[in-house]
Amino acid sequence: MNKKIAYGTILLLTLIYIFSFIDRQIVAVLGSQIRDSLMLSNFHIGLLYGPAFSFIYAISGIPMGRLTDRTSRKWMIAIGLFTWSLMTVLSGFAASFTFLIVARLFVGLSQSMLSPAVYSYMADSFSHQKRATIFSIYASGIFIGVGLSFLVGGAISLNYDWQTAMIAVGLPGIILVPIVLWYLKEPERLTKSELFENNLMGEVRLILLKPSVRWHLIGFSALACTGYTLLAFISTLFSDVYGRPELISIYGFFMFGVAGTVILSGKCADILAKKNPARRFWMGMIAAVGGIPFYLYGLFTTNTDLGFISMGIGVLISSSYNGVAAALLQYFVHSHQRALAGGLYLFVISIAGFGLGPPLTGWLSDVIYSGQFAISKAIITVILICSVIAVYSFRKAMKYYTEDAVSGDQANIVST
Repeated sequence: MNKKIAYGTILLLTLIYIFSFIDRQIVAVLGSQIRDSLMLSNFHIGLLYGPAFSFIYAISGIPMGRLTDRTSRKWMIAIGLFTWSLMTVLSGFAASFTFLIVARLFVGLSQSMLSPAVYSYMADSFSHQKRATIFSIYASGIFIGVGLSFLVGGAISLNYDWQTAMIAVGLPGIILVPIVLWYLKEPERLTKSELFENNLMGEVRLILLKPSVRWHLIGFSALACTGYTLLAFISTLFSDVYGRPELISIYGFFMFGVAGTVILSGKCADILAKKNPARRFWMGMIAAVGGIPFYLYGLFTTNTDLGFISMGIGVLISSSYNGVAAALLQYFVHSHQRALAGGLYLFVISIAGFGLGPPLTGWLSDVIYSGQFAISKAIITVILICSVIAVYSFRKAMKYYTEDAVSGDQANIVST
């Protein structure tokens, strides 16, 4: 792939990912206005933000990945972008909770088409030596999108209303669709899907037979638990422990910083891999333990300003794994399995992240711990448990790396 086209491709895919997270996060930003306008409860808003999106997103990822491996990745990306953008725009005209729920279900379904297709597209388009870096540039869109959802969506809603904000954040995606169809070129798959006749579950079973894949999913699911737990309870920490609820909006600026550390982590992973490809897992270990000292201080200090900075530094380190995690999985699967592997990864980390970390943290703070620092103790307990699981899992994955990596994968990929 020509270098100029390659750079344009990754920037375009990252821009799409940014739009996906703006549209995904916007309900949380506009939650109170939607609640008051439609006379809903906080429970209704929780359903819109959580299960209405996350369950369908997680469950759809695997079949969407399978479909992507047998069809055009470019068209899957374009259809997904158009659908979730349209549903976000239509949400701006919603007059009922039912309409919003249906729209969010379609947002979750269509966004599950994106990353499996992109993972496959990038893995077949770029050199394996640059894969962690490329995937990390794409993953940086998560945090840019979350940050922009607060800045752009919040500003529009304050100056106009939540309906206008919904329409405004959805329209750019619709406008981008023709550019996606014109610019993206479908890459050639390195193995032909018709040579493999396993059904969906048979293909998933083949992927999971590899120990490195199983340990990879366990380890990065543990890190996802940490990330979702912090997102779920950071506002509670600032309100209950710090007594500074206004810090939550400022904390969003750290999300832009995380975009940088994600890219840096990917670059470091590719450098480490020059001596030993398995060393890419080192970046997962750094994410697992590097933020712990900062969390220990930030969660229990009485100096709120330093504590706030410390929590921010902690998240810069602990969230840096996102691109490396997605890239690593591609070394263990064939070209015709890439999107399915991506869907499997998203399914596991979504279920583990949403389903385990936040509920356990809430239960610990309600039942086991008490006092001003109850939520702090609950958060650090989950972080420490997840860190131990992650480091152990990554060490095990490294042990099996050589035998599980797809034979000939590196030799067959054309460098860009």
